[in-house]
Amino acid sequence: MMKILVSDPLADEGLKILKEEKQFEVEVKLKQSEDALKEIIKDYDALLVRSETKVTPAIIEKAAKLKVIGRAGVGLDNVDVDAATKKGIIVMNAPEGNTISTAEHTMCMILALSRNIPQANASLKQNEWNRKKFLGVEIYGKVLGIVGLGRIGREVAKRALSFGMKVITFDPYLPEDKAKQLGVELVELKHLFKNADYITLHVPLTDDTKNMISEKELGLMKKGVRIINCARGGLIDENALAKAIEAGIVQGAAIDVFEKEPPGDNPLLRLEKIIVTPHLGASTEEAQINVSIDIARQVRDALLGGGIRNAVNFPCVEAQLLNLLRPFINLTEKLGALQTQISEGHIKEVKVRYVGDILGADTQPLTVALIKGMLTPILQETVNFVNAPLIAKERGIKISETKTTEAEDFANLVSVEVITDKSRNIVLGTLMANKFPRIVKINEFYVEVIPSGFMLLLHNLDKPGVVGNIGTILGKNNINIAGMTFGREKSGGKAITVLNVDSPVSESVLKQFKETENILDAKLIKL
Repeated sequence: MMKILVSDPLADEGLKILKEEKQFEVEVKLKQSEDALKEIIKDYDALLVRSETKVTPAIIEKAAKLKVIGRAGVGLDNVDVDAATKKGIIVMNAPEGNTISTAEHTMCMILALSRNIPQANASLKQNEWNRKKFLGVEIYGKVLGIVGLGRIGREVAKRALSFGMKVITFDPYLPEDKAKQLGVELVELKHLFKNADYITLHVPLTDDTKNMISEKELGLMKKGVRIINCARGGLIDENALAKAIEAGIVQGAAIDVFEKEPPGDNPLLRLEKIIVTPHLGASTEEAQINVSIDIARQVRDALLGGGIRNAVNFPCVEAQLLNLLRPFINLTEKLGALQTQISEGHIKEVKVRYVGDILGADTQPLTVALIKGMLTPILQETVNFVNAPLIAKERGIKISETKTTEAEDFANLVSVEVITDKSRNIVLGTLMANKFPRIVKINEFYVEVIPSGFMLLLHNLDKPGVVGNIGTILGKNNINIAGMTFGREKSGGKAITVLNVDSPVSESVLKQFKETENILDAKLIKL
């Protein structure tokens, strides 16, 4: 018998799938504290959660038998995926089930915001009859700016187009021809902020997207803009939004998600021009049932050997082959993530080349890991080892794979070339002692970089004093250097400096580097 713990509410349709299996013993124990879970988790083979249970490293450490963690939904903010991966536990989510629900809620918010429906409803129920106060606007002919044209963004676009809106979108992975097929216009983010009558966000919360709408961005927007967020709390600087509404820059906003939930004493709750809902994007009967069924089937199949689907930390390969390929999977995923962060523009083509002893194994899982690594910095938990190739195809990214026994300086080598509409970058990686990943070349520069954690990548001139200036800036900002490597074209020419650092490097520190003599550019890479 295999024991399955369900620690958050799961629809009966999902529970039924699990309870029908004779090999499973299913226990539903809701609202468990961290200490309680640490005490009982050792007895279970699988754990199913929604958003309430926090699966911390301390809980995972006590999970002696746990093989699978299933999240009935998209977000994985409450699951420590790194800790689970180190323990060999598969983490999977259900990214498809709430797409329509969230898209429809977004449209509801747009319409309610345009016609002042919640405010008019509250007024009338207080026996008031004030039609002039609630004069609305039509959305027909208005410009809707969609930030992020993934599954939900595309569904919103379809519905907005049917209402006669003009749709513009910003998505760093979407090629122009794909945008045209969808009937939308692909633009830069600044253009979207300046020209949209309505702005709706459909991106995950990352370091790059946190507060992506703040005082600076609000200052770019046309007066009277309306803003909708049914994606993630933290994408909008809530204090800045409140001030922009009070100043008359933003006509109104519809907010379903908050940086802190419940939001407590949030300035947005005090403004009449803001419509709020308590994180209802996925709260439909259909969505709850869909994600419950999806995750139940996935966990069932994973435990019974029926295959792994929507795993965010493991590819779908045989266990024996996985052990052989695991170091290469780690390497190619890191190469993909690095490429995304050093490349500018919309990705059009990816060329991956495998050299050496690795040719004896199936390299398809490695290419999948590469694509996942490439897409993850922006799409986050919505991309996994199963859907990564499909997402790349949907976004018009051409992937080609070649193999060669041609002699190189390393027994095994992976070369990844990424071509965008603005740049072309090549990175090479290998394994030291057949297990430790290393980046050995970035474009024309030979290096030896450990692809892990926070990395500072500097383009500079090979001049005396550069290294000292780098150390001085990091030291003044209390950032510790864990490792450093250099590469150069020739003495005194262009060079690259890559540092592993123990903590993030802020934008203000990056600006200091860019303003330093002989340093041409500075980027923070997170792997």
